[in-house]
Amino acid sequence: MAASLEETLISVWQQALAENARSVSLEDRSFPVRRTSRSRLREVDFEFEGHQLRGLEQNTETASRWAQLARQGKKVMQFLQQRRYIAVVVDGKVQFYGKPTLSNNK
Repeated sequence: MAASLEETLISVWQQALAENARSVSLEDRSFPVRRTSRSRLREVDFEFEGHQLRGLEQNTETASRWAQLARQGKKVMQFLQQRRYIAVVVDGKVQFYGKPTLSNNK
């Protein structure tokens, strides 16, 4: 059975940040977890129902409320589609920006 978008985002967050995995497994596919060149943040590009998504560990050096939570020790991962933020997962809870939908521009 295919997981929902929310379940998928939590799974990516769990594997990449909570378990510190080198790769994220979704259904029968594996996606490598990399480090960004400048800030050394964890990121993972993955696919959900044909849509290309990216999970990016929250940078603690920014002024956002998410960065503040990360500085407090919470595990925060932002999710993007086509360079637009669509959701954030904080300690296993998802918050979508707007409606929890993906754009059709694959």
